[in-house]
Amino acid sequence: KTPPFVMVLIILELMKADNIKKHIPLVLLAALLMLMIVCPLVMIFAKAVIVDGRLDFLSVWQTLKADGNLEMIGNSLLLGVLVVIVSTIIAAPLAYLFSRTSFARYRFFDIIFMIPFMTPPYIASMGWILFMQKRGLLQQFIPAMAGSEKWFFSLGGLVIVMSLHVFPFMLTMLKNAMLNIPSSLEESGAVFGAGFARRLRKIFLPLISGNYAIGALLVFVKTIAEYGTPATLGKRFGFEVFTTEIHRCATVAPIQFGKSATLASVLIGVCLVMWMLQNYITSRKSYNLVGGKGSRFAEIRLPLIVKVLAWAYIAVVLILAIGIPYFSIISTSLIKLRGYGFAAGNFTFAHYIELFTENVKGVSAIKNSLFLATTSASICAVLGTALVLAIRGSKSRLKKVVEAIGLLPEMLPSIVLVIGIMLFWNQIYNILPMYNTMGILVLAYVVLFLPYTVQYVTSSFTQISESLMAAGRGFGGSPFYIFRKITMPLIIKGIVTGWMMTFIIAFRELVTASLIAPPNTLVVSTYIMREFEQGSVSIGMAMAVLCVLLTTTALLILNRFIDRQKG
Repeated sequence: KTPPFVMVLIILELMKADNIKKHIPLVLLAALLMLMIVCPLVMIFAKAVIVDGRLDFLSVWQTLKADGNLEMIGNSLLLGVLVVIVSTIIAAPLAYLFSRTSFARYRFFDIIFMIPFMTPPYIASMGWILFMQKRGLLQQFIPAMAGSEKWFFSLGGLVIVMSLHVFPFMLTMLKNAMLNIPSSLEESGAVFGAGFARRLRKIFLPLISGNYAIGALLVFVKTIAEYGTPATLGKRFGFEVFTTEIHRCATVAPIQFGKSATLASVLIGVCLVMWMLQNYITSRKSYNLVGGKGSRFAEIRLPLIVKVLAWAYIAVVLILAIGIPYFSIISTSLIKLRGYGFAAGNFTFAHYIELFTENVKGVSAIKNSLFLATTSASICAVLGTALVLAIRGSKSRLKKVVEAIGLLPEMLPSIVLVIGIMLFWNQIYNILPMYNTMGILVLAYVVLFLPYTVQYVTSSFTQISESLMAAGRGFGGSPFYIFRKITMPLIIKGIVTGWMMTFIIAFRELVTASLIAPPNTLVVSTYIMREFEQGSVSIGMAMAVLCVLLTTTALLILNRFIDRQKG
């Protein structure tokens, strides 16, 4: 019952060959990360296999084979595979167009195609539901489309909506892989008489297979770990997946923490298997295409008809991924009476005004989200920077372990970590009474988003030469003076970037707040979900628009800051 103290003993044992006093900061950070990250994960596995104080692996199997659970696991795996396939179909032509043809000149599309990913998935899902539901916006504009909702509210509709959210992952991976393929390889194939299809099959596809495996893994893991879209769209036709079932077991009476822990453990196992499979594929399908020789890029000229079709394809993808969900969200937020639908004179800004005047819970949700996002981003900035500094300044064998623990939350589904935090902090409530407080939400956000700061600050550190530090020491500068005058100015961009990314994602986070928020405490995401489910759709969509505007503005400020730093 005292895992933090056990973890400290383990750390000290690992450090026994080192000078502990010299590495006190690293030891303290290791103990803190053990408490925040490792202990909750250990608690998940313990809760899954320990029943009434004894090991009972049979209970795990009994949980898995219970009615509906095997079907739910199959649903999750099927959904992941189908989303990988559909996102590949969407992304592959775009990657080829923007890497090998004249479309590569249009660099602004790199930002445009990231909009679907930056849009919270539950908000995009709500936009599609409003557009495709019975007597929704589509049927108001085109009455002949009556009955189309039957097709949309199915596995096919869920796959398409989720694919339109994650395809930018695949697009980025495939495009970068194609950019590294020298044009001379394709030209050599053409010289030896290979047609376009044969060159594609024999040269192009084998060379991008390693990068594709990485992209497919990211999309698969992102899909099976996603909660928002299955919770809003999937549950409308009874399609249960890992995340929705884990959430239900942990929040709906009768509470079944043991079952949620078991399912979370299985979800971790699936993700680990996918990581190993991806490493196996990439280790055998990686090619060194960038070497000392320069590579020439030969732009492929497209016939006029092909170029027209390419523009049409780009337009269709943008309409589906951005146009429809945003049109639905914005128009619904402006509709006065939903019964009259999209008609002249039935528009108003009253829903936005109400959010800041009469709607006390809406104002409270915004304040709570701002507080949580600002606080967690600031703590992540301080803790992540301290972690990187301690790792960079230590030669201990422990530093690799500490760095791996700090980055671990990025590799795991967020709902798994949140379940672990629930179980662990509930277990030690008598020692540290944080459960059911705003403090537990801040802690969960810090755990989930710490890797952002660690990665961005580490990236900034790689550009700093050790000779600068040596020069500071040579002129008698104290460690604090060197940090304040040399290190800090050089890594401030990474710190600010990590802070802003944490703020953006924490402000709209859904699964954490829906699981462990204190009673009667709403944030922006849970407020939107509640209003949407209770029928106050226009109010909910007004909040969604404000959420997107605020996070988009923060992202633009971040890009502006980065551009000024480069200048």
